[in-house]
Amino acid sequence: MHAKILIALVIMLASGVLAREPISPPPRIATQKPIRGRDLGIPFDGTPGKFNAITDVAGVEVGYTTIITGEGKLEVDKGPVRTGVTAILPRGAAAMNDPVFAGYFSLNGNGEMTGTAWVEESGFLEGPIVLTNTKPGMAG
Repeated sequence: MHAKILIALVIMLASGVLAREPISPPPRIATQKPIRGRDLGIPFDGTPGKFNAITDVAGVEVGYTTIITGEGKLEVDKGPVRTGVTAILPRGAAAMNDPVFAGYFSLNGNGEMTGTAWVEESGFLEGPIVLTNTKPGMAG
């Protein structure tokens, strides 16, 4: 009996019966300020920079691009598309061949972290940090 229930659950999961569309976050009010850790009383060392952002750190360069196309229900290979990428150059573009000390931490293990073997072995990062979405193009 238990085997039949288990098989039925596996079939339902594999066929997408239990899948759902992602839940969108509530819309942000234009005047609403982002909540920061310090706003919640979390003590951090130091003082935030002018923009309270990674770009306040001298020498760090950040670039990004976002792609938003299409509307409606997701159709594989058609869209809509919601994706992007952010690149962080710890010492700026002029110092790409100047490694920085590095370590890593996998918070939930729900994504690939390319390059961690080298960081673990050498303790250095030799290039940009690139962030993107975990599962691009996956249907719900």
